[in-house]
Amino acid sequence: MQTNQVTGIIVDAAYHIHKELGPGLLESVYQSVLAYELKKRNLQIETEKQIPVVYEEIYLEHGFRADIIVENQIIVELKSVETIVPVHKKQLLTYLRLARLPVGLLLNFGAGLMKDEIFRVANGLQE
Repeated sequence: MQTNQVTGIIVDAAYHIHKELGPGLLESVYQSVLAYELKKRNLQIETEKQIPVVYEEIYLEHGFRADIIVENQIIVELKSVETIVPVHKKQLLTYLRLARLPVGLLLNFGAGLMKDEIFRVANGLQE
């Protein structure tokens, strides 16, 4: 399945969840529900996947945890905050570079309107 198709499914699932549950819950709740929803839609996912960080001679096996990786190609970073700030997008881009993945979605379930808090971040992907 192509990246744009997968991101469309993820965004649709996020809208559905936000409509049903609304804002204000913990990020972990949205992560569990989104994982469930994506599995229902026949997508392969990994949650809380450990990604190593390598710096010169240092290898950190547990450098960071990706909230959700979908179809081995998209990192989904979840937030449940009032608004996304620029560092959240930079964080996702760093995750994409370290994981060597092309695309990430930053989804803020804390927003009043989900459509205002969905961001696509690309790591060298040809659009």
